[in-house]
Amino acid sequence: MSAVDLLIAAGVALLAGGINSVAGGGSLILFPTLVALGLGTVPANVTNSVVQWPGYLGGIVGFREEYAGQRGRLVSFGVVAALGGTVGSVLLLTTPSSAFDVVVPVLVLLASLLLAVQPLLTSRVRREEDRSAHRDPLWLYVALFLAAVYGGYFGGALGVILVGVLGLALQRLKLANALKSALSAVTASISLVIFALFGPVSWLVVAVAAPASLIGGFLGARIATRIPAAPLRILIVAFGVAVSVYLFLRI
Repeated sequence: MSAVDLLIAAGVALLAGGINSVAGGGSLILFPTLVALGLGTVPANVTNSVVQWPGYLGGIVGFREEYAGQRGRLVSFGVVAALGGTVGSVLLLTTPSSAFDVVVPVLVLLASLLLAVQPLLTSRVRREEDRSAHRDPLWLYVALFLAAVYGGYFGGALGVILVGVLGLALQRLKLANALKSALSAVTASISLVIFALFGPVSWLVVAVAAPASLIGGFLGARIATRIPAAPLRILIVAFGVAVSVYLFLRI
């Protein structure tokens, strides 16, 4: 790649890191950019995953105030995300992607719709209550595992899926958005190790784009914590629908 190509990759990575923290789905602008810059589909996919990793760390730092009292969830959800990320990363390197590509847009669309109807479901299922006295439902762990498998395999719009699932289960959108960054970081960390050892990573792109992703993730998280819940939900749902349309067009 030329110096101009690397600058383009860094600029898009900065934007992608911010989008991942605010709504999720930053991979969907960086991945096609890397392909357009000359990387093959698989090298672009694994390079994209490695580049995104610092951005998730930046998001965690930016959301640090939201994690107060969430240590138990972070540990249990993190273990599930690590297991799912391992399965997904191994699948990427050992199986063809054609079948999974058909499922991806459906998953993203369903997650967005879940988030859109979350207030209605919440009002009908239960009154406002203190969640600290209750365990998280088993289906949430299953959903997080499947989301992490997808994240390890491709990762585009993983944040949209995680926010949709967590928002429905926890009924606290800002917390769901913060946990999304932490779980995305866990999944990306697993993918980073596996892809670094066995995947065709373009380390030159990583060297210039990863720091930009870190900065974008931190700045995006600081913006997200200042957005009221209702506008944030609308933003994430709209972005998720747009992402699903994009993925349907790629089939």
